[in-house]
Amino acid sequence: MKGSVLALVAAAGTAVAQQAAYGQCGGQGFTGSTKCVSGYQCVKSNDYYSQCIPGSSGPTTTVKTTAKPTTRATTTKTTPTTKATITKATTTKQGSSPTTITGSTGSGVPYAGVNIAGFDFGCGTDGTCTVSGAYPPGDAGIAQMKHFVNDDGLNTFRLPVGWQYLTNGQAGGNLDSTNFAAYDKLVQGCLSTGAALCIIDIHNYARFNGAIVGQGGPTNAQFANLWTQIASKYKSNSKIVFGIMNEPHDLDITAWATTVQAVVTAIRNTGAATQKILLPGTDYTSAGNFIDNGSGAALSKVKNLDGSTTNLIFDVHKYLDSDNSGTNAECDHNNVDVFTTLGNWLRTQKRQAFLTETGGGATTSSCATALCQQLATLNTYSDVYLGWVGWAAGNFDTSYVLTETPTLSGSTWTDQPLVKQCIVGQFHG
Repeated sequence: MKGSVLALVAAAGTAVAQQAAYGQCGGQGFTGSTKCVSGYQCVKSNDYYSQCIPGSSGPTTTVKTTAKPTTRATTTKTTPTTKATITKATTTKQGSSPTTITGSTGSGVPYAGVNIAGFDFGCGTDGTCTVSGAYPPGDAGIAQMKHFVNDDGLNTFRLPVGWQYLTNGQAGGNLDSTNFAAYDKLVQGCLSTGAALCIIDIHNYARFNGAIVGQGGPTNAQFANLWTQIASKYKSNSKIVFGIMNEPHDLDITAWATTVQAVVTAIRNTGAATQKILLPGTDYTSAGNFIDNGSGAALSKVKNLDGSTTNLIFDVHKYLDSDNSGTNAECDHNNVDVFTTLGNWLRTQKRQAFLTETGGGATTSSCATALCQQLATLNTYSDVYLGWVGWAAGNFDTSYVLTETPTLSGSTWTDQPLVKQCIVGQFHG
């Protein structure tokens, strides 16, 4: 979706009967116009969301599909995000608990921030990412990060990107110089803000065009080669975090752990000896399933070159709506039990985790209550949780149900209520 202030201003004069560039044009419960401004077409991401993206000139209601994800657990569901959306999974609801939280540790988590989406647009949960579907956040995304750092005191940004975008569609190929330069501009923009961490995230669901990495799809060597090239670019920067893969799902977790080990070894062999590496589990790396589905046990065996697990961090996601899909504006559970259980397990294992996707309806009171309670739990377990990254800003339009995109009026930024109250509020609370 389009989070660019310039794009919103440019669209301001268009007719009410047509949706602006990158605006919503369909989906369950949507009552607005299904026609797009000239040069854009209405593309169905899933049953919940359709969006105006560049296409045939003139208004249209074409239903074409692309996709882009967010994160959940396991049983088919769909969720929106940007230039498209995608079939997503979810499991049974993980329950709520009272606001009272028991645990220990004094200070809160050291890291908090927001996903800056756009380079992942056009990606589906089957790992099919259209290169043309990517919508670089560019200067607008960098401006948002500067605001989040300077005005809100946030210090972490996750920068999702499709594998196909980086290699121009070739699983075993070299980084495309033009495309990588565009992505690196966002990475350098993140670093220039003074942020503590900039997370590189390959947003492919452990797949490439429908085939699972290391399990019939691209080989472990091909995936490791991708990461060798990326890590070689950033091996000297301690603020870079290597997020191996967004939301793996429906795969053999033992085999996946072997793939993850191959990538960790490749990254460390570039000389990137101390940067944090995020290890994702299956079931869309759901925090609620991480122990029971074997992800924790399998990924615990992944080691650095010296046999240690230093800076090998478990990567988890969790949403708060009724089906854990992150597609609904209302939240009905706070995940206190989930993060308490996982937190206690992490303590016994002497390991740490990072919540790199979470969120809820931007303006709904149910999500403000639930998300703030969830993040307060992470603060209680700040010895084992490094922090959280909300989903999502960047090129998401402010009409997107989980938008965390701030608005700019003159020189004044205004945050979405959920960001102000929870993503920022709990970090400084």
